[in-house]
Amino acid sequence: MARTLPPLGALHCFEMAAHHGSFARAAKALTLTPAAVSQQIRQLESRLGTTLFLRHPRSVELTPAGREYATAIGLALDQIAVATERVVGHHAPHRLTIATTPAFAAKWLVSRLIDFQGRYPDLEVRLVTSNSLADMARQDIDVAIRYGQGRWPGLEATPLMHTDLFPVCSPALLARGPSLIRLSDLREHVLLRLMHDEWPTWLRHMGILEGEELETGEWRPGPRYADAGLMIQAALAGQGVALGQRVLVADDLAAKRLVRPFEATLPSAQSYWLVMQPGNAGLPKVRAFQAWLDEAVSTWRLSITADDGAAQNAQSSSSVRSERPMT
Repeated sequence: MARTLPPLGALHCFEMAAHHGSFARAAKALTLTPAAVSQQIRQLESRLGTTLFLRHPRSVELTPAGREYATAIGLALDQIAVATERVVGHHAPHRLTIATTPAFAAKWLVSRLIDFQGRYPDLEVRLVTSNSLADMARQDIDVAIRYGQGRWPGLEATPLMHTDLFPVCSPALLARGPSLIRLSDLREHVLLRLMHDEWPTWLRHMGILEGEELETGEWRPGPRYADAGLMIQAALAGQGVALGQRVLVADDLAAKRLVRPFEATLPSAQSYWLVMQPGNAGLPKVRAFQAWLDEAVSTWRLSITADDGAAQNAQSSSSVRSERPMT
């Protein structure tokens, strides 16, 4: 079926004028003259048989029909731009764009990514960080590493790493006290939290919190952080006890910048996943990154000390249960 379409140039001029609310500003953005933009829009109005703009002495204003048309045309041009970026991205075999959270980038990926770059020196690696799942098509992102349950509609997700949760703090905080010998000692310390606070779940599981909230007289809930990396930084600075996520704190524990006062741990309900658009897995640059990432994860797992190993969980569980009667 043949499509009846106005000239793309006229549509672009109209969309830019609608966006800027001015023919002159649209002309500047398009490197055209205001007269050229005005002529394109008049030709478009003539073809559509309707007025899109009301012309005032010093400004222009969209008509109701113009507002409706501008919305539809904006979406259509966005789709064209996305399709173009995807084609260009797929045909840019020497550029790999990776998206992840700021915390995972800072606390795990960045220190290891130099190895990947060394193996593939001709590949331009770009790292994009955000706590929101990026629009992978619009931002020309090849792969993403995300923390969640693996359900992102329209995307393919491959499990990468499981993780668990346990308290961590700086050696300085542990040295100056109050003591952190029994789990009930956590009541004497500031608890550093994320916006999606997992402390209540962890403490209830360990049998030392009743109810849903920490905002009671016997607890010292600290500030909430939007990013886990910021919370870990606060713990490194000795500002309180954080509920550490193994993947994010293992390197700091190995370097003794953080310590685990207790062996008690709780598996996280979420994991790390490698996420991509359907079809991206076949790209050579993506295959290379996924193979390297699998190797890096395996090496990381082997490097975790016995103190953080799963064998400690059974022992810590029995010691924690002994605290249930305490108040």
